[in-house]
Amino acid sequence: MKLTGNAKMLRIHFGEDDKWHGKPLYEAIVQKCRELDIAGATVFRGVEGYGASSLIHRSHLLSRSSDLPIMVSVIDEESKVRKLLPFLDNMVDEGLIAMSDVEVIRYVHQGGVRSE
Repeated sequence: MKLTGNAKMLRIHFGEDDKWHGKPLYEAIVQKCRELDIAGATVFRGVEGYGASSLIHRSHLLSRSSDLPIMVSVIDEESKVRKLLPFLDNMVDEGLIAMSDVEVIRYVHQGGVRSE
């Protein structure tokens, strides 16, 4: 499969402590993207940020629980990205989901080579 040209990028913002059926929300989203055969999904862990609550979340040297910001970036053709939206509606209780137009320069999936 080769993806080039116009596509959609979905960015899902939420907190590191958010869960879906007992596992980290970001893992559940990436797994759902893979099930839907979406071209790619990447998880980013932020250093600091805030959302609707206006409470700033940041890394603390003495604390393991700081609910750092997480962003999952998903890119594929519009029809595939839109198939993910109903699942996200159920999975993301509190967060921001933004979709934008992007131009894919190069994406090539090498058949049969996938890691677990």
